[in-house]
Amino acid sequence: MRIVQIIDSLEAGGAEHMAVNYANALAQEISFSGLVVTRNEGALLNEINSKCSYLFLNKKQTIDVQAVFKLRQYIVTHKVAIVHAHGTSFFIAVLLKISYPKIKVIWHEHYGARVNQTASANAVLILCSLFFNAIFVVNKQLLTWVKQKTFCKNAYYIPNFTAFDIQKKGTTILQGNDGQRIVCVANLKHPKNHLALLRAFKDLNVPNWTLHLIGEEYDDDYSKAIRDYIKLENLEEFVFLYGAKRDIENILSQATIGVLSSTAEGFPVCLLEYGLAGLPTLSTNVGSCSEVVADNLSGLLFDPNNEDELKNQLYKIISDKPLRDRFGLYLQQSVLRKYSKSIILKQLIAKYEEIKND
Repeated sequence: MRIVQIIDSLEAGGAEHMAVNYANALAQEISFSGLVVTRNEGALLNEINSKCSYLFLNKKQTIDVQAVFKLRQYIVTHKVAIVHAHGTSFFIAVLLKISYPKIKVIWHEHYGARVNQTASANAVLILCSLFFNAIFVVNKQLLTWVKQKTFCKNAYYIPNFTAFDIQKKGTTILQGNDGQRIVCVANLKHPKNHLALLRAFKDLNVPNWTLHLIGEEYDDDYSKAIRDYIKLENLEEFVFLYGAKRDIENILSQATIGVLSSTAEGFPVCLLEYGLAGLPTLSTNVGSCSEVVADNLSGLLFDPNNEDELKNQLYKIISDKPLRDRFGLYLQQSVLRKYSKSIILKQLIAKYEEIKND
């Protein structure tokens, strides 16, 4: 089987992370696995496995004929059967199919907030869906949306997976005291809802506990609001920003609690990472979060629009160490059982075979 993943950039986002994960994992399992990046390279470039073929198109505009034909030549040369386009890269995949009709196109939707959008707001996507052979989605709400709104009825739910790179050396050292660190792994952008988490942490005023924000900053109003709040509330000794980091396993090994506070999610990889690390977890209850974290069994859930609930659940998990120990163990067991790389790859390859032979 010969498969290529397509993604618009290699910035450290969820869809980008999964495109690289798929390409790397498949390189060990099938005869040809490639990764094509259309517009921008980025931090994830160094994560690409040497066994994975790589092409950067350097696409300059929405319809870039040179980039399309460069992609077409790559697909023909390597006898690729399926292109698996993640997120917004669906558009160039459709242009490829128009120029090379025999290729099979899968679109993979990672954007959880899509379920709140209308068909008219997604007119280009819906029109392009006429050219999709299948759609993969990262949660069941998105599955309903694409079946109702798009012209492609071959839609499937494929959970995300993650795995720590045992070769990667840990370099990040977290501030604060052992056993009293809360970590949030999420890029600093809407809809990650960092300010709600900051307000809850500040209101609790828990002595000696610290909050650690891991994720890329974009030098915009969102990041400025976070930094302004930290300064205004005199939280500089208790809240720390580290930017984008790749040694996540090392970071989580130093943490006490993992938190995610987003108002919208698809299938957040950070929850799987918290689970692999055996980290007690407090999570927003949107997207697929409740499928990963079972409330009061493998962690605590909260409504991200209810800051009192967030604060109460944060206090509950901070104040009860035996509860944290139980949550961390149960979540780790659940993630290994349901979302390991081998289990998800088996599902993925079976769907590829089905689509290729359709």
